[in-house]
Amino acid sequence: MEKLKAFSSSALMRWNKRFNQDAEKLFQKTVEVDRLIDMLRDANANESSFRSLWLKMYLLSMRAFGYDLQREQIPANLRTIKHVFDLVDFTFFNDSSEKDYEELALSVMSIVDRLVHKTNEKIESATDVLKEILRPVVDEEEEISWPPRDPDALSLMEKEIIRREQEGQLDEGFLAEVSAQLRQAKEDGDKPGLEAMLQKVLQLYASGVLSKRSYAKKGDEILKAEYFLETIIKAPEKEWNKLLINGMTVGKGDVSPEEFYAVIKKRIERTLIRTEGGSYQQRILTEYLKGIQSRAEEIVQVLRS
Repeated sequence: MEKLKAFSSSALMRWNKRFNQDAEKLFQKTVEVDRLIDMLRDANANESSFRSLWLKMYLLSMRAFGYDLQREQIPANLRTIKHVFDLVDFTFFNDSSEKDYEELALSVMSIVDRLVHKTNEKIESATDVLKEILRPVVDEEEEISWPPRDPDALSLMEKEIIRREQEGQLDEGFLAEVSAQLRQAKEDGDKPGLEAMLQKVLQLYASGVLSKRSYAKKGDEILKAEYFLETIIKAPEKEWNKLLINGMTVGKGDVSPEEFYAVIKKRIERTLIRTEGGSYQQRILTEYLKGIQSRAEEIVQVLRS
């Protein structure tokens, strides 16, 4: 049998220090869990504020179990939550605490069930909105035709996007749905028509939202670089090349590339200030502006060479 090596005095001191630190962490964790148990046990499953319930769920999952619900998304089924509770080592707690956990599990599962149901409703709603927007470019057999065979299809799609945006239906749920489908289409790699169509939806959305605000006038003065950018923002992507060549000094215009890049940078900064950090809206709007700058840089490089 292998003999255990004796601890040196310094090693023993380090071990004791680590043990005490671990015990302190465990005690703090227990206190935090007990506090969250009380919060969740008092929560009403019919509570209208899902944001409040989600916060309680998030705090519990992160601080008690290290399970990031925000990263993992709402679990697809309640077995996931059961698994989280199965990970808890109840030997650290007394019998009354174990009963608290059993009651907490039922409460949390009820809350998550309602959250899942609410989320599914929003996803279904976002999917329905997207279907209506794409209807003009989808034929009678539900097949995607891109570019659309009907020359008026894009115009009809744009009008539908404008109407839905004015009604407040193009929210974060909708943008998340379009982004998810676009990401899936890119990963599949065999649906170029669907990918182009979804990309067009996001472009039309970004163009409409960014066109709501104008910075082209300062008193009675027209700021030519800002006006030029707003012209590009409103224009269909297929017209960008022509507009950029005719508008910049490297082509036939009077706006230098440096001036143009500066107003794009300023518009991105304004967008970051006016939108919620990390939101789909913020990402889509800034990517649209960066896309305009990338196209301008390509034009400049070609013309200067």
